[in-house]
This record gives sequence, C-alpha cells and structure tokens, in this order.
Amino acid sequence: MKIRLLLFAGLMVLALGSQAVGADDKVTARLRALFAQFDANRDGVLSPDEQIIILEVVNLSFGERWGEQVAQLFKAAASADGSISEAGWKQQVEALAKQVVSSKRTFRVAMRDGVKLATDVYLPPGEGPFPVILARTPYGRSGRGISGVELVQEGIAVVVQDMRGRFDSEGENLPFIGCGWGEHQDGVDTVAWLRQQPWCNGTIGTVGGSAGGITQNLLAGATTNGVVAQYIAVAAASLYHDAAYTGGAFRKADVENWTTSNKFDPKALLLMRERPGYDDYWRQFDSTLKFATMTAPAVHVGGWFDMFAQGTIDEFVGRHYHGGPGARGRQQLVMGPWEHGVGKPKAGELTFPNSRIPKNYDVTRWFEFFLLGRDNGVLKQPAVAYYVMGDTATPGAPGNEWRFVNDWPVPAADTPYYFQRGGKLSPAKPTTTTANTVTYTFDPANPCPTIGGGNLTIPRGPRNQNPIESRPDVVMFTSEPLSEPVEVTGRVKAKVFVSSSAVDTDLSVRLCDVYPDGKSYLMAEGMLRLRHRKSFEKPELLTPGKIEEVTVDCWSTSIIFNKGHRIRVTVTSSNYPRFDVNPGTGKPWTDTGERVRQTNKIHCDVARPSCVLLPIPKP
Repeated sequence: MKIRLLLFAGLMVLALGSQAVGADDKVTARLRALFAQFDANRDGVLSPDEQIIILEVVNLSFGERWGEQVAQLFKAAASADGSISEAGWKQQVEALAKQVVSSKRTFRVAMRDGVKLATDVYLPPGEGPFPVILARTPYGRSGRGISGVELVQEGIAVVVQDMRGRFDSEGENLPFIGCGWGEHQDGVDTVAWLRQQPWCNGTIGTVGGSAGGITQNLLAGATTNGVVAQYIAVAAASLYHDAAYTGGAFRKADVENWTTSNKFDPKALLLMRERPGYDDYWRQFDSTLKFATMTAPAVHVGGWFDMFAQGTIDEFVGRHYHGGPGARGRQQLVMGPWEHGVGKPKAGELTFPNSRIPKNYDVTRWFEFFLLGRDNGVLKQPAVAYYVMGDTATPGAPGNEWRFVNDWPVPAADTPYYFQRGGKLSPAKPTTTTANTVTYTFDPANPCPTIGGGNLTIPRGPRNQNPIESRPDVVMFTSEPLSEPVEVTGRVKAKVFVSSSAVDTDLSVRLCDVYPDGKSYLMAEGMLRLRHRKSFEKPELLTPGKIEEVTVDCWSTSIIFNKGHRIRVTVTSSNYPRFDVNPGTGKPWTDTGERVRQTNKIHCDVARPSCVLLPIPKP
C-alpha cells in the first residue's frame, strides 16, 4: 500500500504542479495545515467527525491514494478515544518528513559533454541494491519533485533530476535540449549512470507527466535500454505537432506563457517562432519518428481536453503496434474527461461523474509489477481504458462511464454530417446542384476569441461557446434535436471546400454539444493554417478565389450526444490567443506588419459537400 501513495501523488506533483504536495520541506507544512483548516471549533483537537470531513475532501480533491495516506497518519496520531491532538499530529508529520531528509543524497552527475546535472537520490535503508524510479523535471527537483517518503520504505530508490540548464543543473537553459537523441543525451547518460551505482539493481522505471512525460518520450526515442517501464501522463509526442504548432498555427498563449513564466532563455521562444514549418529542428523533438527503436512498456494517460490529447493517443498507438521488442503489444492507454491533469471531475464548465482514473490503471500497479515483481495481472487487463462523456445535466443519461477495450481506435464508421443551406447540419447529402456558399469576412484586427479548449495557461476545457456564435465571422451548422443519442468515439475531422480572397487564411473548426437550454459546449476542435494544407514542411500559398478541399484535424474524443441535444459545428478563421493571428499575407504575424481582411467562402453543394466526419462506433 505504501508504494501506491507516493507514486500517485509524486507523478501528479512532478508533472502538473499540483498543489496537493510539494517538495520535502513543503510536505510537512501542507500536511500540518490540514489540522488548522479542519479544526472547526478551534479546540486544538480533531474529532473523529472532523477527520471524516478531511478524508472526504482529500479523496475528492487529490484521490483515494492520498486519502489512504492521510488515514494512516490519523491512525498513528489518534489517542484512545479516536481524537487527534495538534501535538500528536505534528509529531507524526515531522517523523514522516525526517524519513525523507535522512535518506536524501545529492549528486552532480556528469553528462557526456561534462555538464553536470543536479540529482537528488532517496535511498531505502539497508545495503541494497534497489530498483529505481527516475523523474527528470524542468520545474526544480525541490519544487515539484517526488519526496520519496513511501517509496524509500518500500525498498525503491527515488531519483529526481533537474534538466539541463534548469535550477541547479549546468548547461543551456532551453526546453528539452538534452532529453532525446541529439548532441546531448542527458536521459540516456543518467540511466547509464544509475546502472553503475552500487545501490541500483538495474531495474529502472521512469515517471512524470507534462514536461516530465515529454522527457520520457524523448528518452524512449533515444533508447530505453535499462528502463523496464514508463508511466507517462499528459505529454506531447511531437513538440511541433502537439505543442508549438497545431495545423501549422502557432500556439501563441501557451508557448509564450510557459517559456516566459518558467524563465527559460528568451532564445527558446525565438527558436520556436522562427520555425513555423516542420523541419530538422523539430524532428529532434519528435518521438513518433522513433517507435521502432523503443523497447519499454508504458502507460499513456491523457485527457480529452488536454493540450496534448492527440499526442498521448499517437504515442500509445505508435508504440503498441509499431514499437520495438518489449514495447510492442505492451502499452496501455487511459483517456479521461480531463484537462491538463488527471482525475479531477470538473473540466471547464462541466462536471463528469466517476471520472477518477480506474484503479487498475494507476501508476502504482504498473510499478508494483515491473519494479517489485508482484504478479498483479497488470498485463492481462485490457490495453485501453477510455471515458465516454455524456450529458452532465440529466441523471441517467447515456455515457459518463469508463469502457475497456484491447485496441484503439475502436471500430467506427467515419460518418459525414454535411453543412447545409441555412446553417443546418445533417447526415443527408446536400441536394443543391447550383453553387451554394456561406461567406464571412475575417478581420485580423478583430480575431475571434478563445473560449476554453485544450489549453494550459488560459481558461480551458468544455466551455459555452454562445458568446462567439453571434459574431459575423463565425458560421454555424447545427443539427435538428436528436431523436436518439449519437455516440462519437475516435478522431474527428472536417472536410471543407473553401476559397479565400487572400493568399493565406486559417480554418478554426469547433464541434459542440448543444444542450436543450441552448448552451453550446466545446467538445473537440481543430485548426489549419491553409498554406500548410498539403504539407507542414513546404508551405503553399492559396490562389485567391480558387476552391480548395482541405481537411481540418479536430483530434479525438468520446462523447454521446444525448437525445434532445443538437450537434453543432462552427467555422471561423481565428482562435485567439490560443493561436496567433493569420495576417492573410502568407507571412508570419508581426505587430507592425501588413495584414489583410480575408473573405472566405465555405462551399456546401452536391459537387462540394463540406462536412464534419464523425467516427460513430459500429454495432
């Protein structure tokens, strides 16, 4: 049981900056603070009833694993009548913290070029050797690291390392510069160093999410020799396609905010902005090119509203079906109704019931099997656990449940819902034989704003799109109220016949679930910069007035549109500040550069049947 707590909490803290737990010195403060927060009558004692309230809050906010940990502390601190004095609570918290401090050692590990990386090691008591969990982070090993308390007691060494150029590590302060297979291979070198240590038995696992998951993907692309298993949450597979650019459009808000708020060298942002096309610079950060060389089993955890959602799925599919020996057929995928985090029931403006990660797929069981050799059946369970979202306002509505399958994607038919005259969306093909278009004009000086979606640093998740749906530069196609529920599970794409007055423009496509009260919740979305309609490597400008057939990738989802709801697709040419604005000139946006208004036509007739392709599962 002890391994469960720390692995689960440590993953979330390291990857996502969760406020549940911090570094070693913060564990004590935050656990101690529970007493003051819930001592309702301020009598210096936690009654059994107050303890129950704490456990309910902890379970709801941070999951059952933390609830188990706090319950263990309650049991150790309780007096004969079941109450806990403030002194007794502090004593247990301090004892827990001392276990970490006494086991911690810090090394300066030299990489192949001589640069030294600050690395904390938490060793269990005894002579060893021990299995090892490795976490590499750009956020500071003392800020969001794994504290090591329970793993040390379990007989597992915990290693947390500052990435190159970050905090106490030497080197250039650029994101992921040493994580892959390029000139610097810090992940590879660190694993090699671990295998040489007398306290390491050669059984090494890696853990982390977001940036801590990206570095795991890059390590797997370089080599996973010596790594027996990975647990990767909410991580990009390709930094170009999943993180910096989507459909060729720059992910302005998140890239700018993330690089600046984390105090990376300003050069980092310049490097990303100067390379709007997919080139050799981006290939060094694209783990999808390396599936055949990957050998480690891994769990890939993502959320339908996560900024890296499709990257999580692509990484699973690539490794599971095309990985090297040890990886192929030994991957697992978990997709929940989450934003950039795991397990929280609320996403955006909707709350999904029973949305915690299924216990059989949590980080603890994975490493119990691979690091401790416990035959818990983890490789015998279905390879994929995915949450089917549904109507959150109607009790008993279909969906809002976990499903378990062995393959992804699930068998589904890409069913066209056509854009029709009068703003209708219908599975019936258009009957209009004469040219039929919906026209709008996009002004770069007045971009359509972002409202939710797969964001990191700005409001995210499924949010009501009504505020933008009355804009003149937003066109809508809406179905009739559904007579029966419609399930969509898989990758959503929009096939659009479009012409523009400009040499370049964007198509922002949003798929929404329209509730009976009229609120229109964003469930999936896509973006395409049309100069990249044929290639992300070689841009090709539009010929003004020429009709082009383009495909906008709206990534993947799983949702049941309930009876009485309507399905809506909106199309416009911006989603700002999630993406930068297309000036319409064929050149990147600059604050002082030229920009032109873009009059765009969506064609919706028999010869040019624009539509959204919805993957509807086969019976």
